[in-house]
Amino acid sequence: MPGELPPGQRPGPHEPFGLPQFGGVRALSGPGHRVSVGGIARHPAQFGLDDLFGAGERRTQTADLHCVTTWSALGLTWEGVRFADVYRLLAERVRPHPAARWVRFTGLDGYGATMLLADALADDVLLADRLSGQALTNGFGAPLRLVAPAHYGYKNVKQVCAIDFLRSYDPGQARIISHPRGRVDREERGRILPGRFWRAVWPGQIARVRAVFRAEVRG
Repeated sequence: MPGELPPGQRPGPHEPFGLPQFGGVRALSGPGHRVSVGGIARHPAQFGLDDLFGAGERRTQTADLHCVTTWSALGLTWEGVRFADVYRLLAERVRPHPAARWVRFTGLDGYGATMLLADALADDVLLADRLSGQALTNGFGAPLRLVAPAHYGYKNVKQVCAIDFLRSYDPGQARIISHPRGRVDREERGRILPGRFWRAVWPGQIARVRAVFRAEVRG
């Protein structure tokens, strides 16, 4: 439930955040934003936002966002459509291969994260376009971002522009500092070392990373 902190997390402000190398990337979406869908699929295609948001009923949900670096933004209210509803559209139109067990989301800045398809189809995973009753800003992922509350923030890709179905896990830019599942309740912070180790490492990096992203917002 929102407000209940999982192991190793502490309350923190909700500000733009991410891998430092992406902090200076200005990725602005123009009108007519489209999402490319492919990977191991029979009919790769592009979809407009109207296509995706027309795949199911819009919903509003309140959830916490847990960053792997140990801060948590509490009680965020998102609006969008369930990825499970979008997937039904994609399954019909794009026809992913039956061997596709993973799905990779990529943002306009080039950052991407891979989720187990079964995890992405959970009831609380959204493709969102609104936060706290307002349209998303670029810093928070406009015009379309993934919201996966049960997974660390590095799975919640902003400015989604591509969805690819995969046979196997692709760690992307995060490499060993990400986990294939990234489940918060199991403290799956990284692939190699236990979550308790990362609890001690990450807090010392928070201020530096926030400074990078704050400078980008000001710039």
